[in-house]
Amino acid sequence: MDPVEVGVLALQGDFALHATLLAGLGARVHRVRRIADLAACDALVLPGGESTTLRKLMARSGLDTAIVDFAGAGGPVLGTCAGCILLARALEDSGGVEPLGLLDIVVRRNGYGRQIDSFEAEVESADRRLADAPSLVSFIRAPRILTLGPEVEAWGRAGGEVVAVRQGRIAALTFHPEVTGDPRWHRAWLESAREAAR
Repeated sequence: MDPVEVGVLALQGDFALHATLLAGLGARVHRVRRIADLAACDALVLPGGESTTLRKLMARSGLDTAIVDFAGAGGPVLGTCAGCILLARALEDSGGVEPLGLLDIVVRRNGYGRQIDSFEAEVESADRRLADAPSLVSFIRAPRILTLGPEVEAWGRAGGEVVAVRQGRIAALTFHPEVTGDPRWHRAWLESAREAAR
């Protein structure tokens, strides 16, 4: 089987950790900095970072519209932390950030506090690919998912709170599995990306 071609938005943030983790899972990774870079991609990751900066850089390069088009054409997208913020339908405290509206969720940026309030926690999922043991992951100035639309699946919970969601081929995590090196979230998402690429 040919490796899936996965783009990682590489404008700002922790894209290098995602690239390393995805390559370890057998994906062929492309760093996406221009619209043309998306042409080689079967799937796309929006990494953590600073959501305001990422959104401005996406608008400047035209990648915001290109990513919406990519997802609209059926391209799987995974957003982590700031990526979750960018994928949301709406933000409770936008701070001038205009989300892409690809996931029917409402998100609060910095939902747990500032950088100093970052923490690690175990996340559980009923997904058979993740249900063998909880994931210990990092919540770094993490957003909070406040509401889920009717088509959105609660994919993972920490302490009963929804921290991972899926809607069709779009998925979002409020945490950073790439920081603690747990590959299972990316692997589960990558399996759906491979299926979509067939």
